Amino acid sequence: MKETDREAVATAVQRVAGMLQRPDQLDKVEQYRRREARKKASVEARLKAAIQSQLDGVRTGLSQLHNALNDVKDIQQSLADVSKDWRQSINTIESLKDVKDAVVQHSQLAAAVENLKNIFSVPEIVRETQDLIEQGALLQAHRKLMDLECSRDGLMYEQYRMDSGNTRDMTLIHGYFGSTQGLSDELAKQLWMVLQRSLVTVRRDPTLLVSVVRIIEREEKIDRRILDRKKQTGFVPPGRPKNWKEKMFTILERTVTTRIEGTQADTRESDKMWLVRHLEIIRKYVLDDLIVAKNLMVQCFPPHYEIFKNLLNMYHQALSTRMQELASEDLEANEIVSLLTWVLNTYTSTEMMRNVELAPEVDVGTLEPLLSPHVVSELLDTYMSTLTSNIIAWLRKALETDKKDWVKETEPEADQDGYYQTTLPAIVFQMFEQNLQVAAQISEDLKTKVLVLCLQQMNSFLSRYKDEAQLYKEEHLRNRQHPHCYVQYMIAIINNCQTFKESIVSLKRKYLKNEVEEGVSLSQPSMDGILDAIAKEGCSGLLEEVFLDLEQHLNELMTKKWLLGSNAVDIICVTVEDYFNDFAKIKKPYKKRMTAEAHRRVVVEYLRAVMQKRISFRSPEERKEGAEKMVREAEQLRFLFRKLASGFGEDVDGYCDTIVAVAEVIKLTDPSLLYLEVSTLVSKYPDIRDDHIGALLAVRGDASRDMKQTIMETLEQGPAQASPSYVPLFKDIVVPSLNVAKLLK
Repeated sequence: MKETDREAVATAVQRVAGMLQRPDQLDKVEQYRRREARKKASVEARLKAAIQSQLDGVRTGLSQLHNALNDVKDIQQSLADVSKDWRQSINTIESLKDVKDAVVQHSQLAAAVENLKNIFSVPEIVRETQDLIEQGALLQAHRKLMDLECSRDGLMYEQYRMDSGNTRDMTLIHGYFGSTQGLSDELAKQLWMVLQRSLVTVRRDPTLLVSVVRIIEREEKIDRRILDRKKQTGFVPPGRPKNWKEKMFTILERTVTTRIEGTQADTRESDKMWLVRHLEIIRKYVLDDLIVAKNLMVQCFPPHYEIFKNLLNMYHQALSTRMQELASEDLEANEIVSLLTWVLNTYTSTEMMRNVELAPEVDVGTLEPLLSPHVVSELLDTYMSTLTSNIIAWLRKALETDKKDWVKETEPEADQDGYYQTTLPAIVFQMFEQNLQVAAQISEDLKTKVLVLCLQQMNSFLSRYKDEAQLYKEEHLRNRQHPHCYVQYMIAIINNCQTFKESIVSLKRKYLKNEVEEGVSLSQPSMDGILDAIAKEGCSGLLEEVFLDLEQHLNELMTKKWLLGSNAVDIICVTVEDYFNDFAKIKKPYKKRMTAEAHRRVVVEYLRAVMQKRISFRSPEERKEGAEKMVREAEQLRFLFRKLASGFGEDVDGYCDTIVAVAEVIKLTDPSLLYLEVSTLVSKYPDIRDDHIGALLAVRGDASRDMKQTIMETLEQGPAQASPSYVPLFKDIVVPSLNVAKLLK
């Protein structure tokens, strides 16, 4: 306490010192004293109140402890009295054992008396119940069956209580009520029959279905009550629990499965469209059944049965099983497509599970796939394998059919622009289109795979097409009289190449959103190359046909007969123009190339005639006459090919200029300028060789050996460089060796 007092004094001194730090604060000493007095009085009042409250609590606690002590003493006394009374009554309880047995027997006899009327009327009730079942009065029949079972179960329970080991009496009771189990089974059959036809019954007579559900609900309640009693007594009547609710769902599930399986009306042997028909029937039946279940059946069942949800799961499971069975069969390609389209698209579409009449109860997102991804993958692999074989066979057959047309005596058909064509491109791409449309119904991924497959097979097919076109040309060259319409069908083959190109581009544009697949993007150049090669070979074959007819007239060029006034070039121009009237049926890209090639070959053949030294001019007059004739004929050829190339927008004069340039060398009158003229010729045509110059000088007929040697040596020192756009003309011209005698002098 002394320590506390000292701390209080120190604290007070500190506070007073804080309040009286300035002289002017001395005037407020009285005010400070009154304020501190009030604080002190307040603290003392709070302390008194707290102490009083604690004292009251202690007083109350002591009072309760005193009362509890008195109660404990009273309880001890009461327990002592009970113990005393119990010891005194043990002998009395043992003497009442006979009374207890009598009470039990009385209870059993009372139950027997209570059921006596039912016991004697069992045969009659059995007959009445049987009649009611046959009449379809199921509720009344079930009520009487419940009475019978109640009487039987009551008697058996009392017997069980009295002597659970007495099986003879239990068997006697069970035998007397033996018809009860038969009635129960018969009634159950009737219930199951109604449930099997529930989708029909709910439309025609919903009260019958409601009656069935009420009976099942009654039996479920009885099952629960008996199972509860079993926990207490261990007694279970025969035939219990019936579990009719569980059996009801089993019957419904079996009915759904049978309904799904029973929709197959045809087989592949009787109808090629058997699977499409089967799947469509399933779609219609399932949709109709679920709509009926949603709108009508749910009104006949208690909510906790969740009948629509359970039926939906049953149908889904039955469909999954059926789809698995169909997938395991040896399906054809079109059947695989039908199955996958139905499973992956139709099932989850508005035609079925997304139908507005099933919303919102049916959530497609919660449904498991009808077929596992593994099975779908296997089906797709089988489909792709079968489709590959089919496409190969279809393409082979299409080509064989087209080949038969090539030897016909009638001309091929023309398109709307008048170009010859065969039906091959249309047949091929119609087939591709059909397969791609089918694949697109299944998935985008399959569509892309089928497109890649089609393009791959197209590549192989075009190689075969090229070989067949080459054989066609070779057979014709062996016998030019056969086939009769060779030119027209070769034109059609060439035009088909352009059609194939356009169709491939169109197909990819339509079915491929972006060419990210390397195989697809790289296939086009390869096929374009093959098609260009086919067209080139075709054009070459047609030009071969032209030049076979021109051969005799080309051989007349640069001969004595030619110099004396041959009309070989006139015939050449007429023949070429006549052929190109037929070639007008060739599509523009190939006709343009063909015209240029024909122009080049005519000029090359003219130059070849010069280089073959068929003539050697003997005088300046002959050289002048021959050169001027060459210039006139060059102009004649230039006019012809300008006419043939009109509309192509190309310069066609370059080739004929070569003939004019050669004529200028021949026409030159001053031999001293010959080197300069030859140098100009070589600079313009870098592919010209020494033997070509030698042959040209030989045609002139006035160049000495020394002059030839000088020109050759000088030209060898600086060969000219060809420009990138230069088309070689001389490289394919072979000059006869010097020891070959001059022909047709």
